[in-house]
Amino acid sequence: MTPANPFTTLIQPHELQALRDAGSPVLVLDCSFDLMNPAAGCAQFEAEHIAGSLHVDLDRDLSAHDRPASEGRHPLPPREAFARRMAELGLSRGAQVVVLDRQGANYCGRLWWMLRWCGHEAVAVLDGGLAAWKAAGGAVETGAAAVPAPGDFTASESLAPALDTNTLMQRLGRADTTVIDARAAARFRGEVEPLDPVAGHVPGALNRPFGENLQADGRFKPAAQLRAEFERLLGGRDPAGVVHQCGSGVSAVPNLLAMQIAGLGTTALYPGSWSAWCNTKGTPRARG
Repeated sequence: MTPANPFTTLIQPHELQALRDAGSPVLVLDCSFDLMNPAAGCAQFEAEHIAGSLHVDLDRDLSAHDRPASEGRHPLPPREAFARRMAELGLSRGAQVVVLDRQGANYCGRLWWMLRWCGHEAVAVLDGGLAAWKAAGGAVETGAAAVPAPGDFTASESLAPALDTNTLMQRLGRADTTVIDARAAARFRGEVEPLDPVAGHVPGALNRPFGENLQADGRFKPAAQLRAEFERLLGGRDPAGVVHQCGSGVSAVPNLLAMQIAGLGTTALYPGSWSAWCNTKGTPRARG
């Protein structure tokens, strides 16, 4: 069963500490990762992490790599396989999950979204990550984590809407669909493309680099500020029609989470994102 008052977007360090002090079932998962050096995340975790937390790897745990290029660089694994992996890490349906990373909620956002995709509502991002936890006096440790006792988590009805390439193609240009691209502005405009075979963006998409949701200390901006910024970006478009994307469906999630924090509702993710779009024959592309 879900906790009576679950944290579903953000959790502050003092709130996590209070849950632990009260003996509430809570699972802390560290998703630190480096796209250009995939081994770095595990090394960062072993050098220092929240006491009792476990490491979750973007490539190993949160992606499937037996898929065609048309599904993108970080295709989602089957829901059942992902749910089994979470159970192996000790997750049970009654637990509050807290996720964090050292990269501005980029990689832990993926886990936050995937748990919701598997029906787990009680998952929240630790606002400010490891730095905020340490600043609040939270306990840290080093080394590899102990293997936990398995939990009973299984996938249930999704809480996270997702679109595939064909569905987005059909909806492109409709008044009820607005694509928000979370990549850096130069990649969005097609001036540079370090990772994918084609540069550019989905025609008609708006650009909001995911880092714009954060303050200088790594915490998310206040809800009212996020709401004002997204409403300005949307320019009167209905927030309910937003579809988020990025390069491979990972860094789009901070924008999706920010809209939820802002009270703008649950919006959709295009998990394949640009890496799937530009590897699919017949998709239109834009630059500038």
